[in-house]
Amino acid sequence: MARNSLGLDKAPGDTRVVVAMSGGVDSSVTAALLKEQGYDVVGVTLQLYDHGVAVGKAGACCAGQDIQDARQVAERLAIPHYVLDYESRFRAEVMDSFADAYARGETPVPCIACNRTVKFRDLLRTARELGAEALATGHYVRRVMGETGPELHRGADPARDQSYFLFGTTAEQLDFLRFPLGDLPKSETRALAERFDLAVADKPDSQDICFVPNGDYAAVVQKLRPEAVEAGDIVDMAGTVVGRHEGIVRFTVGQRRGLALGEREGTDNNRLYVVKLEPETRRVVVGPRSALGRSEMALHDMNWIGPAVAGALPVQVRVRSSQALRPAEIELAGEGATVRFAEPEIGVSPGQACVVYDRATGSRVLGGGFIRRFA
Repeated sequence: MARNSLGLDKAPGDTRVVVAMSGGVDSSVTAALLKEQGYDVVGVTLQLYDHGVAVGKAGACCAGQDIQDARQVAERLAIPHYVLDYESRFRAEVMDSFADAYARGETPVPCIACNRTVKFRDLLRTARELGAEALATGHYVRRVMGETGPELHRGADPARDQSYFLFGTTAEQLDFLRFPLGDLPKSETRALAERFDLAVADKPDSQDICFVPNGDYAAVVQKLRPEAVEAGDIVDMAGTVVGRHEGIVRFTVGQRRGLALGEREGTDNNRLYVVKLEPETRRVVVGPRSALGRSEMALHDMNWIGPAVAGALPVQVRVRSSQALRPAEIELAGEGATVRFAEPEIGVSPGQACVVYDRATGSRVLGGGFIRRFA
């Protein structure tokens, strides 16, 4: 039998696919496309945090109105739909980790933690329990079959590519996952939503972190870890006090806005940036833009899905989700790695992810890790 569109040796009608439905247009179109192709589609929506926090909040996912939207789409498509209560595990794996990272002077990426835990670990397990042979999501990435198995590649539309947030996907998970929108631009996704007559066709994309109302992440950290929001000094690189702050959780390396230092006696009055955060002393260290340049950095908690590497490997990397790829080389060592940039990189922030791509095309995701705090 010929392989179906998901690469499985079964007729679509005999292939059960669980679709992670967040209530947004991307996952809704994913479900609609697979249903149209004849697959046995089951929609699953995760309730990740308290409904009361999310009701009426635009741009959230996985709570409140979004669950209702996902249910309405499932009814429109005539597919089974389940809502799973993952609140406790989301709180432990994502929200608590988010607050702890800020308290350590890091800048976390909770969407990566969510994908690595409640979505691609726990939901994938649930999909198997439901008898599915694949878990499909609305992410804009591509799953490409290579010589040794499936590979993870950037989405075809550079403006929508979400590979940065999925570097933690393991080879075993990638074998089970499917990304039907990876080859599409967002405009075509919305056109498909209109063709399928989905009520979410014009629904805005989520912008903020889903559990952070109005983008005020410091307020969320304060609620979860009150002790982390303590006032302290802002100092220059010589240790001279140039201002005060109301908690290091309000700052990230490379930040310029919000310092409110004014004129500074005895120091250079050029524009200053956050160079380092010192949670032990509650100090925010500021300096000129030139002080932000990093030629080398250490990574931890690595996930590697590329070929085996011996020695230094020329690659391209990205240390922020919206950043262009940068040439570098990586040297793996156990669960960590060292990355050396071809040119000093500005604004490398501990806690953020460094995602590694192949040097030749910058398309294939080889893996990645999290940036360690600087000494």
